[in-house]
Amino acid sequence: MSKLLDPRNWASWRPFGIGLRKPNNYLELWKAFKSVKGNRRYAWRILNQGTCDGCALGTQGMRDWTMDEIHLCNIRLRLLPLNTMPALKYKALKDVSGLHGRKSAELRELGRLPYPMIRRAGEAGFTRVSWDEALEVAARHLREARFGVYLTSRGVPNENYFAAQKAVRAMGSNNVDNAARICHSPSTVALKQTIGAAATTCSYTDWIGSDLIVFIGSNPSNNQPVAMKYLYHAKKAGTRIAMVNAYREPGMDKYWVPSNAESAVFGTKITDEFFGVNVGGDIGFLNGVLKHLIEKGWVDEEFVRARTKGFDEVRQAVAAQSWESLEALSGSSRAEMLRMAELLGRARSAVLVWSMGITQHAFGEDNVRSIVNLALARGFVGRDNCGLMPIRGHSGVQGGAEMGAYATGLPGGLPINPSNATKFTDMWGFEVPSSPGLTATEMIDAAHAGELDALISSGGNFLEVLPDPAYCREALSRLKLRVHVDIVLSSQMLVPSAGDVLLLPAQTRYEMVGGVTETSTERRIIFSPEVEGPRIGEAWPEWKIFTELAARVRPEISGKITYTGTPGIREDIERAVPFYAGIARLRVFGDNVQYGGRHLFADGRFQTADGLAAFSPVTPPSPERPDGSFMVATRRGKQFNSMVHERRDGFNGAMREAVLMSAYDADRLGLPDGAPVELTSLGERPRTYRGKVLRAPLMPGNLQIHWPEGNVLLDESRRSPDAKIPDYNALVTVKQL
Repeated sequence: MSKLLDPRNWASWRPFGIGLRKPNNYLELWKAFKSVKGNRRYAWRILNQGTCDGCALGTQGMRDWTMDEIHLCNIRLRLLPLNTMPALKYKALKDVSGLHGRKSAELRELGRLPYPMIRRAGEAGFTRVSWDEALEVAARHLREARFGVYLTSRGVPNENYFAAQKAVRAMGSNNVDNAARICHSPSTVALKQTIGAAATTCSYTDWIGSDLIVFIGSNPSNNQPVAMKYLYHAKKAGTRIAMVNAYREPGMDKYWVPSNAESAVFGTKITDEFFGVNVGGDIGFLNGVLKHLIEKGWVDEEFVRARTKGFDEVRQAVAAQSWESLEALSGSSRAEMLRMAELLGRARSAVLVWSMGITQHAFGEDNVRSIVNLALARGFVGRDNCGLMPIRGHSGVQGGAEMGAYATGLPGGLPINPSNATKFTDMWGFEVPSSPGLTATEMIDAAHAGELDALISSGGNFLEVLPDPAYCREALSRLKLRVHVDIVLSSQMLVPSAGDVLLLPAQTRYEMVGGVTETSTERRIIFSPEVEGPRIGEAWPEWKIFTELAARVRPEISGKITYTGTPGIREDIERAVPFYAGIARLRVFGDNVQYGGRHLFADGRFQTADGLAAFSPVTPPSPERPDGSFMVATRRGKQFNSMVHERRDGFNGAMREAVLMSAYDADRLGLPDGAPVELTSLGERPRTYRGKVLRAPLMPGNLQIHWPEGNVLLDESRRSPDAKIPDYNALVTVKQL
């Protein structure tokens, strides 16, 4: 890596970007220091000895395996209070009427959940109970109940996921799902169908020195800020960076990496080439790029012939798609598609990176398939500085699906069918159900329809993460039992219920005896040891909560469900998931193993039945957009998942109520910045959202509003066909108030 200064990549000659709009990373350090008052030594040990529980880049303390430099991001700093705060005063929950309407941040600040608590139907609040009583109440309900289990990705390690899914199956159900469904399930479906593996094919080291990195519907400056350091070094190595998005994200234009002197002082110009597309127009753009690659003879014919199948069908499919239709859908032009094709055609190596701007659509699977088609057409898989990367936003997402905490998959990502169910029945010694269970969204539907009796939610907050919060609230209120396993209070816990509501206090990953593991975006399984420090009340590790509950529901097989500690769980994982070989040996700080090595498919064979990657003919969706309407997408600001940290986004100055709109549309409608507007969704049941206009470098005809606030606009019934991910976009009209 070059140590020389390179003014060509500088964002500004102003020292530290003084006077420019950008986040103040050093102020973040000061805020973090203040937020952990009283527990600073413990916080320091977490930073230095733990594996990060933020995004899924993965660390060894404050270092990682991509470069020998310090890595510390704002997300991790903002999570420190959750890991170090004292217990809440549990008697304050005796009457929760005064807590209704409080924001989630206010509820979290009350402190950690210290003891099991119960609220019975009609009671004003919660009372403390013992673990024995809490588990007996839950077990009594669950023995004959139709139930579902949902696990979020907030810092949840592999051991918790694996033990939980095994416990659910021991209780006779496949109704277990996790946050990977809400994030990257279309990637899982499409990648398995096309290349046979639902994971990134490369490593972060492949960014540095690649000819080209293309970000499609992804904004790591907000969601994976440590990755910006890799991009700084990639730019130093001569890598060009392109972005395909509806919004020209300011943080992806210019970024100040705080831990690198050159970038901290002068900033770094990140994006070299920007390609604007409509929200939901990615297939039109990407198919147009593929059409150019084929017409110009820029396809890697040798790779396609030797290592893929189905290319002729794709060639015919894109040939039949007119430029006019692709332009209408994408909002881009034939010339812009050619410019992107030229970048790919001239590149000897490239990494294609995408995130929820691609997946969270009713056609998310086809979005991913169209990206895979481009990579296969150019042979950008299985070698240095190349790859397909569905970048993960949370440290538990990759492992969550691979551990089998999935309504549609068993450990190792195996589909749920009689043959695979028999395999695990024989392995575990109890019958495993052989048909898929309810996904997270289907659990809420079933609860709303009175077809689900009980729900166990480990972390998460359906009132914030799913479309139509009112629908979710009504569904939660109809259940006969709700069990909330978490470290802090959330608004969904306060929803009155038709039956009992249990709060069960969980440990963080840093508190678990025997340590735990997480799986990073680059398939690296990383050990995170127990960190010495204060412990909260009677909090249990989640693996123990689920297995002890299952043992009470099925006492006759309790010896086949419970564990004595996390080392035993890792041994069980290694037996159940062969490609996790080596996880049982991870025992001390720094231990890790990257399954598949630096590159998947380096041997020339894909993980499909015939060893060939499959091209997919992708039919563009119809651009149904009535005159005068806008497509609105939900975006993230200064937050992690649904945890909002600041009302103002330091990158673009947007407040939480901002309605981001192009200058063209704002001028056309006569709307100045700050103008109050009402967005109304189109459809059988109109939904409304009120906000204030903020001009932004956005494609005309498109809007963006913050998530989760914007979920009130979304239709809960719109989901992708295979992965069943909610569509976090809506067609709306705009009215000035």
